[in-house]
Amino acid sequence: MAKFNYRMQNILQLKEKMEEQERNNFAARRRALTEEEDKLQALIDKRNAVAEEGKRLRQTVIDVRSIRENEDLQRYTEEQVKQQRIKVRVAEKSLDAARAKMQEAVQERKIHEKMREKAFERFIAEMNAAEVKEIDELTSYVYGTKDPVDDE
Repeated sequence: MAKFNYRMQNILQLKEKMEEQERNNFAARRRALTEEEDKLQALIDKRNAVAEEGKRLRQTVIDVRSIRENEDLQRYTEEQVKQQRIKVRVAEKSLDAARAKMQEAVQERKIHEKMREKAFERFIAEMNAAEVKEIDELTSYVYGTKDPVDDE
């Protein structure tokens, strides 16, 4: 039996490599988003701790300098939280873009795999047709060369 040789195998392999690269890129973007979300959560925790410290300072002996420092720290941490939220949104958009590219790469690979499957099916059909033709020719030859006197 003849060996199946898909003429666009190198393109299929290229699409598979591109898909793998996009998957790796997506995973890297996902890790980056997770890191940014972790930083945001740490800043929110810090902001809450500073706010609690401010409440505690106001309940004990009034130390204006400490209260002002705490208020400044609260404003600073709030600004950090806002900036980190922006970074998280940027990371989310980057992740969405990477997801779209990965999905496109998956679709392209699937298209080429379908083309390969159809080419293989055509190959099998051609091989079957050639086999049937060969059997018909062999049968015609065997019965065509048979001596009619032998049948009696």
